Amino acid sequence: MKVGVAKETAPEERRVALAPDAIEKLRAANLSVLVERGAGAGASFPDTDYAEAGARIVPTTSLYSQSDVILRIHRPSPAELKLCHPDQVIIGMLAPLLDPAAMAELARLHLTAISLDAIPRTLSRSQSMDALSSQANVAGYKAVLVAAEAFGRYFPLLTTPAGTARPANVLVLGVGVAGLQAIATARRLGAQVKAYDVRPETREQAESLGAQFIVLNSAIDGAGQGGYARALTPQEQAAQQDELNDIIASHDVVITTAQVPGRRPPVLVTANAVECMKAGSIIVDMAASDLGGNCELSKPGKVTTTQNGVAIHAPLNLPASMPTGASAFYSRNISNLLLNFVTLGELRYDFEDEITAATVITYGGKVVQEATRKLLQPASRGGAKA
Repeated sequence: MKVGVAKETAPEERRVALAPDAIEKLRAANLSVLVERGAGAGASFPDTDYAEAGARIVPTTSLYSQSDVILRIHRPSPAELKLCHPDQVIIGMLAPLLDPAAMAELARLHLTAISLDAIPRTLSRSQSMDALSSQANVAGYKAVLVAAEAFGRYFPLLTTPAGTARPANVLVLGVGVAGLQAIATARRLGAQVKAYDVRPETREQAESLGAQFIVLNSAIDGAGQGGYARALTPQEQAAQQDELNDIIASHDVVITTAQVPGRRPPVLVTANAVECMKAGSIIVDMAASDLGGNCELSKPGKVTTTQNGVAIHAPLNLPASMPTGASAFYSRNISNLLLNFVTLGELRYDFEDEITAATVITYGGKVVQEATRKLLQPASRGGAKA
């Protein structure tokens, strides 16, 4: 069986799905590896590294025509889909819950779609395949570096002959994987860190990294399924927001990480809260996307400065700004997921298995993952585009 590594074509994407050091592991499972010419260049993995590891470097058309499986980070573009052939397997971060219609199109083309962002994160054996966590780890680290670079003062307490600089006050909203890495990184840089999450069970994790955990008087329990936070009711959001506004205003740096799978990110930093922050304060909205962000004033992909001097950073793809490290993590995730399906050099699907049932989105010309299929049903009944 031939496994192809595609070159990413999304704007500003520098990562690659497979690093050279993973090729030996795939070859040991009787898999041949083809790499699209220049696929790893953005992540500082030249073609020669892949060739030395035992892969064959091929042009784009050959990659798609010869490969049984295509490893990617993002979903194929329309131009790339035209190069795919029926029964080909696409593995990547396909975002099925955000764009179920795109999954229906993959099914129509008889492509088998396997999505890493659908991994059930609570299973211990899926942790080595959890690309959402590995990339969130990178993003949480980089978000703090972005904030530190933009902040006009020091992060640590610093005593010099010219005087003493007080440490920065950093607030992390959302204590998932990204939030925990942000806490740890800000603490390493010497900042004073506070953290908040609607899931009470995250308190111990935040405090173990040296953050002070904020407990609101409203005491909302927002724990959801699969280790994620649930969407709050409007009443819960209002009660939470009134208390958060005062807390946000007292901090120099606010880093937001809160997301709900398949839903618009919750607004945690309102325009009113931003207006109360001091000039020179920094917000890094890690949840910014086309769906919105945690900050009401975020403009996805841009840095904006408010009239009162608060800089709002809304990066769309922080892991891509650390392409070598992020690719190395992702490579291990995607190769472990691929090998989960491989038996004697061929792909086998056991839909009774939790990982298979969760990650295989399309198969045999149909959308088979239950969550995505449910999202398509109302559209098909109402006559909307699928």
